[in-house]
Formats: sequence, C-alpha cells, structure tokens
Amino acid sequence: MPEADRSIDLALMRGAAKFAGDLALDMKQKGQAKHWHKSPGNPITEADLAVNQYIAKTLRQARPEYGWLSEETSDQLSDRQAERIWVVDPIDGTRAYIRPNDPYWCVAIALVENGVPIAAAVNAPELDMMFEATLGGGAFLNGEKLSVSPCCEMSGCNIITTPEMLTHPAWPEPWPDMTVAEPKPNATILRFAFVAAGMHDTTITLTRKSDWDVAAGALLVTEAGGLATTHLGEKFVFNRTDPAQRSILASSTPELHAEMMQKTDFVELPNPADSGETALNQKSKGGRTMSDAPNETEQLLHIVIGGELKDVTDVVFEDLSAIDFVGAYPSYAAAYKAWKSAAQRTVDNAEMRYFILHAHKLLDPETGSHHHV
Repeated sequence: MPEADRSIDLALMRGAAKFAGDLALDMKQKGQAKHWHKSPGNPITEADLAVNQYIAKTLRQARPEYGWLSEETSDQLSDRQAERIWVVDPIDGTRAYIRPNDPYWCVAIALVENGVPIAAAVNAPELDMMFEATLGGGAFLNGEKLSVSPCCEMSGCNIITTPEMLTHPAWPEPWPDMTVAEPKPNATILRFAFVAAGMHDTTITLTRKSDWDVAAGALLVTEAGGLATTHLGEKFVFNRTDPAQRSILASSTPELHAEMMQKTDFVELPNPADSGETALNQKSKGGRTMSDAPNETEQLLHIVIGGELKDVTDVVFEDLSAIDFVGAYPSYAAAYKAWKSAAQRTVDNAEMRYFILHAHKLLDPETGSHHHV
C-alpha cells in the first residue's frame, strides 16, 4: 500500500477512534452503558455495541473493499476474504469500563494487510491518550514519537502482569525481582501501548488472545523499536481461519525479549494456526520438568476442578455453573500432573485457580449409606 494511502486510512481510523471513545465515555459518565455477560466472566455493555456500530458504519462505508473483524460482530469468513481488513475492539478492557473509577480501557482499530498490521489507532479517552502507528512510519502518543525503554534484563525490569503469575507454584524456578505494574491495565492493547511508550519494559500473557486484542498493540510496540511475538518467539500472523494468537510477549529490547522467552518457553499452549488444538503439555527444560510429582500411590477418585474465585484467600467460586472439570484420576500422582497442566494455563489470571479434590467418602442418596474410597 502506498504511504499516501496509508496516511489517509490512518486519518480515517484516528477520527473514528476519537469519536468512538468520546461516545463511550459520554455513555459511561451518564450511566447509560448497562452491562451483562455474554458468557461467565465475559462482560459486554451497551457502549460496546454502540461503538461497534459506529465504527463499522464509518469504516466500511469509507472502504467497502476492505474486510472486517470485530469482537462485537459475528465472525464471518466471507467478511475477511480481502487483502486488507479492519480489526476492531470497540472497547478493550470492558471490565475497567464498567468500574466507575478505572480509566484503563480503550478503543482499538488496526488495519491488517495480508496478515500484517500496517496501521493502528488506539484511543484511551479517560487517560487522554491517543496512540497511533503506521508500518515503517513510527509510533506516536498525542503526536509525540514513541520509543521503548532501554531495559535489557528481567532483573529489575518493570513488567505488566499480575503478581500472582510470578509467584504461581507451577513455575519450576522463581522469577527474578521485577517491578509489577500497579495498577495493571485491564485492556491488553494498553499493555502493549505502555511498553511502546517506555512506561513499562515488558508484558506477557500465557493465554489465547484474539486478533483484536493484539494487532493494534503489536504494531505500536514494533514501530516504537520493541519486539512483539508469542512467548515462543513466533511472529504474529493475523486474519487466519482462527483469528487468534496462542500467547503474547512484548519487550523493549532483544536481550530482554530473549530472556523472557527462555523463562517461559517450556510452556506449551495450543496454537490457533494448527488444524487441531492439543492440550497443554509440559516438557523438560535444562534437566528440570514441570511434571515432577509425589510417588505413585493408589488412592481412588482424585478429581481436578477449577474456576474463578470470589476471593483468592478463600475457596468460594464466582459461578458454580462455570466450574471447569478437568478429570477424575485413580491416584494423587496422576491428578497432580493434570493439576499442573491446568494451573499452568492460567498463571496470569489471579482469580482462576485449580484444585485436587480427594473423595474420602461417597454418599448414596438412595440408601443413605457411606462408601469409603
């Protein structure tokens, strides 16, 4: 795409992101953004839909030949059969948007060409931050050119994650001393943006993220001089059949990025690029293995379950209907391996916890008798 055309598209994106952010902020301040849950733990507001409708109308009318992918539009492959597509998150950080005094949400728009983001506009209206970038043209915040920090090592760096991720028992070795961002931005795109702005040094998420959570932010980081890949160092490819990435890692320097990858590369996560997703496996690294567990001892009926907790200091689940049943196992060792695998997938979600339940007795409701196991 010629540079002039890219600049015209960026101006279109910037204007749409600005108006959409103002619309969402106005609805929030007036209490007009009612919310509900699309699924457990996945909130949506009236503002998400209003913003999505406005951006779709504005961008698709201006560029009818471009494709479309948005979190709040039903994904149709026919909408994405184009050389260039709009990738939109109407409100990234909906949980923050719902909270009265949490400004860490944004409107994110990316333009992707043949799987590569070529332009991005990100508006965080409550923070008065407008980020933008074009491929080869640099990244900017409110018109000022961005540059990542010079941090070259994990020790002492500033990381955007949850403190619980760094202290999670599934890690084979402790993490070095790092400053954890406080507060942690709820919006994934803003985590990228803050690395691009040099406000933080690195961010990592060891869970699947949709393209609309990644495309705009990844371009901001790379155009500011940083690196953005999966935790395995894989280049992001957008607009695949399954429009998602297995994980995200963004860092300010090659040295820091390499060290972060070395720390986490034993974690195997499903790859959306594969025709079939496989369960997370934990492989040995440097003589260490995540599957170390107590000796095999036959004790029947060990159950591995997990879910979001109301309070991480207690075992009270947020929604019993959303409990994740991992499986039932004949021994503690087998259950321990399954627990490790499940726990590793959620190291960056402080509220999502997994447990091993050992049933000592079974109650038969018909007879009232107890059976020991």
